[in-house]
Amino acid sequence: MIRPETMRILFVTSEFYPLVKTGGLADVSAALPAALAELGIDVRVMVPGYSEALDGAEHLDESVPLGEVPGAGTIRLLPARSPDSGLPLWLIDCPPLYQRAGGPYQDPDGRDWPDNDLRFAALSRAAARVSQGEHGLNWRPDVVHANDWHSGLVPLLLSHAATRRPATVLTIHNLAFQGLFDADRLPRLGLPADCFSPDGIEFYGRISFLKAGIRHANHLTTVSRTYAQEIQTPEFGCGLDGLLRQRAERLVGIPNGADYRIWDPARDLPLPRRYSLAEIAGKRICKEVLQRELGLAVEPDTPVVAFMSRLTEQKMADTVAEAVPRLVEVGAQLAVHGQGDRTHETRFLALAERYPGRVSVRIGYQERRARRLLAVADILLHPSRFEPFGLVPIYALRYGTLPVVRRVGGLADSVVDSATNNDGEATGFAFTGGSLEDLLGCLTRALDTFRQPVGWRRMQRCAMRRDFGWKGPAEEYFALYRTLTGPRAGPVSAAPGPPAPRPQEADMRVSTPMRARTIST
Repeated sequence: MIRPETMRILFVTSEFYPLVKTGGLADVSAALPAALAELGIDVRVMVPGYSEALDGAEHLDESVPLGEVPGAGTIRLLPARSPDSGLPLWLIDCPPLYQRAGGPYQDPDGRDWPDNDLRFAALSRAAARVSQGEHGLNWRPDVVHANDWHSGLVPLLLSHAATRRPATVLTIHNLAFQGLFDADRLPRLGLPADCFSPDGIEFYGRISFLKAGIRHANHLTTVSRTYAQEIQTPEFGCGLDGLLRQRAERLVGIPNGADYRIWDPARDLPLPRRYSLAEIAGKRICKEVLQRELGLAVEPDTPVVAFMSRLTEQKMADTVAEAVPRLVEVGAQLAVHGQGDRTHETRFLALAERYPGRVSVRIGYQERRARRLLAVADILLHPSRFEPFGLVPIYALRYGTLPVVRRVGGLADSVVDSATNNDGEATGFAFTGGSLEDLLGCLTRALDTFRQPVGWRRMQRCAMRRDFGWKGPAEEYFALYRTLTGPRAGPVSAAPGPPAPRPQEADMRVSTPMRARTIST
């Protein structure tokens, strides 16, 4: 049986905390490899060499040339280490593609980079070349673990490799972001023409990087057990539910975890007062200090509701904004921290002006501020029209901040609703519908419970006891890797199995209310 210390994993991602982060993918890409390393696995994380990544990484060693890639010129591999965990990193150095102002996916004005296809095809090609032992590297992975559409071409490229190749795993963090590009980009990506078909990477006449990964990976995972089932339905499948049903035997949900080295009020240095389950009184001190900092009226007995999320339709930002007058009317305060669609940002800023001392809005994202907001808040408002997992609610539990969520995806798996649990193990509040009335009804339950101190403290204790650490998920991933590599270490030589029969057009061309997106934030 293969031992952890003999297994090599190449983890390919577009984000890595603390070097570059737009959402939960960065947290997962740092915490899961670190947990795998603690099991004794030799794991390397490959991430684009954005300017901030090059500036933040430590112990940069001599670069390794990886040759030319279509449309990008020469790329190089820069060995480095994470500044917080010391985890081995490989940064893909290609200044024309990655070293520019703006974010990983968008320019400073919020528009998608027009060459995102080249930028992330280059990442995939670098991973494929390292995986095949090219350019003299004395390291080859047993498994390449790709993440979301940004590295979705890796399984496709390796499936065409002439040499022995590693097994491939693709994790779907958010199916709604698929990496869609016009078909005329195919030649400049250097992809074989025969891959552009409904049985390949074509999606409604466009190229889909995510579909390429789903089609060609040896195994698929997603980030919660409920979401793994949901994405096989027309409602949540974003047009790929037919293909996912084809591959259902190779699809599993492995829940994300929380990195309690970072998200723990007992060790969180930016807090005005650290606290824990045993000494929860410190949360009240945090509340008084941070209400003032946020420009809210300093009222320790007033419930503070935090909305800490991307300001998008997925996160029901429109519905939350509609709920604000009612929240203020019943005596609650609201603190908003996030960024997203400009229309939503403008609307929340206007609400802060309308309700001074009752509504606080901070546009943008800062990790330090996010943790301080969880400490001041009593309730986390985190509704979603769909939610693969939802890291913020499990962070909130450790801070004694009780979540209000919609019962979808990972939220259904991680929050125990007070209305459906009679065993004293409830940790939050959940609703099923998607209307304003549904959200307000659930919020009303939460606020009513807040005004019952004994019941509220009991729920806080249950929430803070919950353990969503990464040890269990890492062990599940190791078990999956082991099934793919067989009883010995070293690259597997078997290509992915033959493609499943093409589904009927109705299966693949479903009408769905969720639009696939090009970028993933």
